[in-house]
Amino acid sequence: MATKKVNKVIAPPIDPRETFISLSKNMGEADTIAMEQKLHTLYQIQLTDTQIDKIYLLRGELPLEVQDLEDEIAGLKTRISNLQAEIKETDRSISDYKHKIEDSKKAIAKYESQRDNVQNNREYDSLSKEIEYQELEKLACDKKIKEGNVFLAEKKATLDEAKSLLAGRDVDLVNKKKELETIVEETSKEEADLFAHRGELASKIDDRMMAAYTKVRSNAKNKLAVVTVKRDACGGCFNKIPPQRQLDIASSKKIIVCEYCGRILVSSDFEKE
Repeated sequence: MATKKVNKVIAPPIDPRETFISLSKNMGEADTIAMEQKLHTLYQIQLTDTQIDKIYLLRGELPLEVQDLEDEIAGLKTRISNLQAEIKETDRSISDYKHKIEDSKKAIAKYESQRDNVQNNREYDSLSKEIEYQELEKLACDKKIKEGNVFLAEKKATLDEAKSLLAGRDVDLVNKKKELETIVEETSKEEADLFAHRGELASKIDDRMMAAYTKVRSNAKNKLAVVTVKRDACGGCFNKIPPQRQLDIASSKKIIVCEYCGRILVSSDFEKE
């Protein structure tokens, strides 16, 4: 017995570069009732996204300010750590130079004692040169110690300044975080409800249309991808729309795209509804 061959319907791949213009060309004449419902749903998604945008606008620059403060604090901590390491290394070097001075003093005392008991001029001159060399070593170490102390004073002043700045930034961060947390707490329920509502609406729209919506919305300065006709003009870019095109928009039978900005144009009745 022959079996019927089942033809699988393969959905076209989603192109992230796709816009409403290319989408409207590819869709052709769709079911007018279904199209009207899609346009209504897409407009509701736009309204929901606008409400979410208002919540983010309420938070303003606080999230960025918190991030900037965290980055600055991390940088200050690294700077303080480096300064402390330099100070520690300089202290160690100064201690080494002090030990070398003590060694030179001991060597000078030994050579002077030996020089008092020499038998000839050659031994005397040799010991005198050793004493002179150790004196020069002492002078060089003294110079290094003075330079190290100056360096230490500068680094310690810089360290104190960095610590003071860090303490201030820590306070600023705590205050900014509290401010942000207060706003987030006040709007968290509304935000969650809006996202849930958006998810329900998005489930009614095919992936290609949602991809086009996201693409246009991300490129628009005011984040509007679906707009109504206002005073015979596009509600997004405010360019005039011909009367015949306005009739097509009012019928809601197909996707009508603004030829200037690429946004979907829907009837002003949608706004009243």
